Amino acid sequence: MDLVSEYVKDNIGVFHQKRIDRLREMSLLKILERKNPYLYKAKNLNTPESLVRSIASAYMISAEESIFGNWIEQLAMYVNKVVYGGYKSSARGVDLEFEKENVHYFVSIKSGPNWSNSQSLSQLKKDFVAAVKIFNTSREFKMATRCVEGCCYGKTNKTYTDSIHEKLCGERFWYMISGEPSMYVDLIEPLGTEAKVKNELYDKEYQMMITKFTCEFAEKFCDAKKGVIRWDEIVKLASSGR
Repeated sequence: MDLVSEYVKDNIGVFHQKRIDRLREMSLLKILERKNPYLYKAKNLNTPESLVRSIASAYMISAEESIFGNWIEQLAMYVNKVVYGGYKSSARGVDLEFEKENVHYFVSIKSGPNWSNSQSLSQLKKDFVAAVKIFNTSREFKMATRCVEGCCYGKTNKTYTDSIHEKLCGERFWYMISGEPSMYVDLIEPLGTEAKVKNELYDKEYQMMITKFTCEFAEKFCDAKKGVIRWDEIVKLASSGR
């Protein structure tokens, strides 16, 4: 458990800084042109600030999930490296390789269980088949292999396996890579390291962004005389092909 605490202490700042960096990189026009204007009109968001807050929140929630997903995947790689000597795989679609109890593991690490569609899952299976084939052709003697779609959180309603790979989520995933039954619970507490201070900095940056975008939105998409949002201009920004 100390190894997780030390890693989090040394690296959690990367997650928080990337959140702030993403705020600073945001562009009101780029976000607006990717959002569904009909949805926001239907939600009765009729002031610049309420609309800006809604789209900014949706954007940052998605961004934070991606940023933290990448961060916790690196934590999983680190834990496995310390415990089992795991290493970054060079095989396409595979993140981690390690050996445990005379079995060579190929692991594709995902943040959560709902990352795939049928096409991406099919590609992952092809990647596993290719990785195992290359691994065995480079050895004098074949070794038992195990291909795993590993999810850092969540769970499946039943054991998910097929002839090519299996899916392990949450508790079962962390136990596989660490050998510690309680790892999935133990790692939650260290994640709060410096969270209060880091979030205060983030909140300050966030409010500055809201103020800036609200002013920009009012200037570009509001009728100054009537004091109303020009929804036709927002629709054109998102959907006009001419």
